[in-house]
Amino acid sequence: QLQLVESGGGLVQPGGSLRLSCAASGFTLDYYAIGWFRQAPGKEREGVSCISKSGRSTGRSTNYADSVKGRFTISRDNARKTVYLQMTNLKPEDTAVYYCAAGISCGLGSKDYNYWGQGTQVTVSS
Repeated sequence: QLQLVESGGGLVQPGGSLRLSCAASGFTLDYYAIGWFRQAPGKEREGVSCISKSGRSTGRSTNYADSVKGRFTISRDNARKTVYLQMTNLKPEDTAVYYCAAGISCGLGSKDYNYWGQGTQVTVSS
């Protein structure tokens, strides 16, 4: 059974850092692009970052929302079946539930993904 499990969320002060993990089971991570999304209370889910599936023909491309460029970094470790989202210089507006998702192509739209995790809460507050 294909499953994605997020971890690493928590409470952090503004300017702090967190690293989120997305652990995959039940499928070969190499074949999927992975995206990170977030949803704040009262707001729609938005794409944060994505990383393409592995392969010689596709290389490894990444994409970021403008709001997180220069602060967030996505990476993947296929051997560990895990994708990471390193978040630095966090701001109160980054507060949200963060989800990872698996799909065929790297995009920041929800429609690009078929499988979703349950989410992990990130709260940025002093």
